[in-house]
Amino acid sequence: MLDICLLGTGGMMPLLHRYLTSLMVRCDGSSLLIDCGEATQLAIKKAELPTKPIDYILFTHFHADHISGLPGLLLEMKNSDRTEAITIAGPKGVERVVNCLRVIANELPFEIKFIELDDNDGFFDLKPFRIQYFKLKHKLTCIGYNIFNDRLPQFLVEKAKSNNIPLKYWNKLQHGETCIDTTNNITYTPDMVMGGDRKGLKVTYLTDTRPCENIYKFANDSDLFICEGMYGDDSKDQNAKKYLHMTMKEAAEIAVKTNPKEMWLTHYSPSEVKPKFFENELKTIFENIKICKDGEKKELNFED
Repeated sequence: MLDICLLGTGGMMPLLHRYLTSLMVRCDGSSLLIDCGEATQLAIKKAELPTKPIDYILFTHFHADHISGLPGLLLEMKNSDRTEAITIAGPKGVERVVNCLRVIANELPFEIKFIELDDNDGFFDLKPFRIQYFKLKHKLTCIGYNIFNDRLPQFLVEKAKSNNIPLKYWNKLQHGETCIDTTNNITYTPDMVMGGDRKGLKVTYLTDTRPCENIYKFANDSDLFICEGMYGDDSKDQNAKKYLHMTMKEAAEIAVKTNPKEMWLTHYSPSEVKPKFFENELKTIFENIKICKDGEKKELNFED
């Protein structure tokens, strides 16, 4: 299960009625934050979520509206008496950029670990999450993320019994361990108690990009696809191309080809005063699209 909260939906600058784009994903007591623009700590409070359990922070890129809120958030975590280490991941240079921002947030009571991502695509684990990263098309290096919550195959009690596997080994086998009964010289493997693969959950998050090949390559069949829709007005198409952003229509057209169960739009230009106005038109392109507001929440559950 994943608890999703789109903390803010704005791009460029925070507004009185719209915080900057940031996402909180929670699972099994851990919280993962993607991007942390100015006022993100206030968006977290408004959503009535705690800052102390944030174990991981991922950055898409280093424009101010995606990272400038980090010092305040770190100090908030310090004041919550957090002592456990946190992990921060992002494009090359993330450690240098974060340490520069920490000039005003030094002497933290917890360690910060860093994962610097290369210009290719790949995976890394942040338990209980599995993260896939891939390069987007923006004015500087920008990364899209897939967040996976994998599901163990089903444990089959009858299969374990038919294979005469002692009860004491069941839990370890269920979690992928091979067990050896040294007394009787018997090896038990997970496939002796488990069923076939089961579908997990996938959330795709990308902002600040033009449509590009990697989106079609990596964003397929998500349970939730959170995508920037900087401009809704057709007259601003040239702005999207000039500044390497995406229009709402372009996002909807991508959804048609990548087939998510649902698409949420975010990262609206300050000039889009009422982004909800465009929703009905976008639904004619892709039915399960939503113009989100700050604090939008959803609980994703495994299929039965």
